[in-house]
Amino acid sequence: MAKLFLVRHGQSLWNLENRFTGWHDIDITELGIEEAKRAGMILKDEKIDIAFTSALIRAQHTLTVILSEIGKPDIPVIIDKALNERSYGSLEGLNKAETAQKYGDEQVHIWRRSYDVIPPGGESLKDTYNRVIPYFENKVAPLLKKGENILIVAHGNSLRSLIMYLEHLSPEEILEREIATGVPITYIFDESFHASRKVG
Repeated sequence: MAKLFLVRHGQSLWNLENRFTGWHDIDITELGIEEAKRAGMILKDEKIDIAFTSALIRAQHTLTVILSEIGKPDIPVIIDKALNERSYGSLEGLNKAETAQKYGDEQVHIWRRSYDVIPPGGESLKDTYNRVIPYFENKVAPLLKKGENILIVAHGNSLRSLIMYLEHLSPEEILEREIATGVPITYIFDESFHASRKVG
């Protein structure tokens, strides 16, 4: 039996400013650091063998704070851009409310919350899923199958892709799922590699 812990990075500066962030490399805020510390407190008594994170500083910084909080800063960490947030292309850096004024609320909602519609120059959630899941199957799943407990600190849409895969959700179901910053989600894998989400 193995455990997989998923954590969305703490609040970033552009989360605070309501901007599209995507692949733009923006660090976490003081609140984001506190969220990461709380995540570490929740995970403090868990055995974690290896951690994965994205190539973006907001996820890496969150992971560093978590590992410090649990007193295990030397756990092996693998960084890969396959776990990056969904790219928002030319929308990155724009204020979401101002973008809605420019393009209309409905169009911005479609860009943000549809499964396969691509924002200008960016990625759809489907595109994100198609890079996250092969990476998970090739790099993470074999370690879980060996009984190792794994922590992944990543982003709203890369984690949404993983949750869709692990829980066998439809595109409509996953688009309704909100993922809070800095709150660990735990999956427990049985001997047949079936994942069940731990509640509470």
